[in-house]
Amino acid sequence: MLRKELWRRGLRYRVNCKDVYGKPDILFVKAKVAIFCDGDFWHGKDYNENTFARSDNSEFWNNKIIRNMERDRIVDHELSKQGYKVLRFWESDIVKNLNDCCGIVIRVVNQE
Repeated sequence: MLRKELWRRGLRYRVNCKDVYGKPDILFVKAKVAIFCDGDFWHGKDYNENTFARSDNSEFWNNKIIRNMERDRIVDHELSKQGYKVLRFWESDIVKNLNDCCGIVIRVVNQE
């Protein structure tokens, strides 16, 4: 949804850039803006350690989500060191507030 709306508004970008650390979902090369669209579940939105307490594989799922959150922080730090501005959007925020998310991207990209 976010990519489609940004394209509709005339912004051009690269997608899933394997040559950039962390493989951003959307990349504005010239503006050095990396965007990640994070799934609420997989990246730990509103995560607390008891989320999977009743699951058969609670230890596996807790460890997986914690590791994803740690990796997100590492990617953000590394890209920042390389001069990128990093934006992360939760999937639910994109669905509920697409216009606001696009506005943020446009403002950051145009800050060149």
